[in-house]
Amino acid sequence: MRTRSQTISPNKTIHMTKYPLNIQIPASGSKNIDSSIFLPQDAENSSIKFPLIIFAHGFKGFKDWGGFPYLCNKLTANGFAVLSFNFSHNGVNALHPMDFTELELFAENTHTIELEDYKNVLMFAQSLQEKFPVDAEQIGLLGHSRGGGLSVITASENRQTVKAFVTLASVADFDRYTAEQKKRWREKGFIEMPNTRTNQLMKMNMTLLVDIETNHERLSITKAASAIEIPFLIIHGREDLAVKYTDAERIYDSSNKSLTELLIIENTGHTFGTEHPFKGTNKAYEEAIEKTSGFFRKHLIKK
Repeated sequence: MRTRSQTISPNKTIHMTKYPLNIQIPASGSKNIDSSIFLPQDAENSSIKFPLIIFAHGFKGFKDWGGFPYLCNKLTANGFAVLSFNFSHNGVNALHPMDFTELELFAENTHTIELEDYKNVLMFAQSLQEKFPVDAEQIGLLGHSRGGGLSVITASENRQTVKAFVTLASVADFDRYTAEQKKRWREKGFIEMPNTRTNQLMKMNMTLLVDIETNHERLSITKAASAIEIPFLIIHGREDLAVKYTDAERIYDSSNKSLTELLIIENTGHTFGTEHPFKGTNKAYEEAIEKTSGFFRKHLIKK
């Protein structure tokens, strides 16, 4: 599907015929948040207001990675609008949406910056109903990996706005670094993480470690999960080597069991059998998508 790019101001009314449509959302810093809105086919000719799902990618990820656009399109086929976005410091930009060309920004990223981005996206989503057939009163969150943990905290901090949410292969803790890694981090002032797909060494400055240690209360995913009183679905692959399925169990154990569901999918890993570039779907990915769609249909679509 061809994608159109456009910067949309909050007061501008536009007319669209093709989706996804790229939107730049104002951020707190100097860099805007790149996002894409997906709508059901012929949505602009419909009188229906579609519930909105906001999708957040994970560490060393981006909104157009692999099977993420496929996931968004599948959700629209089930009657939802989807707003996917790039965190402002994820290292990619609108000109090079699938390449890490902004490694200096990536190095300065923190979880607090990501939460501020998420908040800005959530606030911007309220204005979408002025231009798109979107029901901003029915918002769900969907996050993968680190984006899952950020979704838990964002849902906890925005309980009046978020009505339901789903995590895919979510981390249960942002402090995932060994004592030896932290020692080297402090000695050098940064730590480098390899990107095996691009063969890049991606630097993370002390700002991230300071953020994790200084704001550990706010950044506690399990604490946030324990405070949530909205429907919550946790999906994880049993063979996930990047984030073990026990992270899903930890989040579930912290949550309100009367509102939370846990699904462990057998014989699949961190990205549910998909890769970048996207080479097609599979049974495990379809199961994750169908379970996600059904959950949001149950909790976001008005009867």
